[in-house]
Amino acid sequence: MSLVERAEISESYGETTADVAPGDWVGVLTELRDSGYTFFDWLTGVDDPPEDFFVVAHLYDPVGCRRLLVRTRIPRSDPHLPSAVGVFRGADWHERETYEMFGVTFDGHPHLVPLLLPDGFEGHPLRKDFILAARVAKAWPGAKEPGESGHGAPSRRKTLPPGVPADWGPPDA
Repeated sequence: MSLVERAEISESYGETTADVAPGDWVGVLTELRDSGYTFFDWLTGVDDPPEDFFVVAHLYDPVGCRRLLVRTRIPRSDPHLPSAVGVFRGADWHERETYEMFGVTFDGHPHLVPLLLPDGFEGHPLRKDFILAARVAKAWPGAKEPGESGHGAPSRRKTLPPGVPADWGPPDA
């Protein structure tokens, strides 16, 4: 099957995105590498609550000067995806980081161990449901969002839009 048959291609804001099924992840990346997308830029996870994660890879074709975002959706309940290290060696570090920060397991990865966090760290800090320990141990000083301090919303000085003469009346008129 070709890329067109295995991926849903879309354009948004001048960027091309290929959405693929998890089972086609390595096959599509291999096909893209062989068709000119030889530069592996980055790979990461995106938390998409309540049920899924995206794994996203950015590739570049240096000859054709083309960029492509390849992504797949995996379930939060079983976040497994085949490793792309056999296709792009540069995916090694990125998959380890995604494993550590989001909890996505890359099956077949040669050395899937924590990379950045201290030994004994529990949880996956880039998941949206991760609770910051600092907020539990010590209350946040002040308002978290405008209007949460109990004093109402913050006030700003009223101004006229640029180019409006000052003698045209008060800003609230």
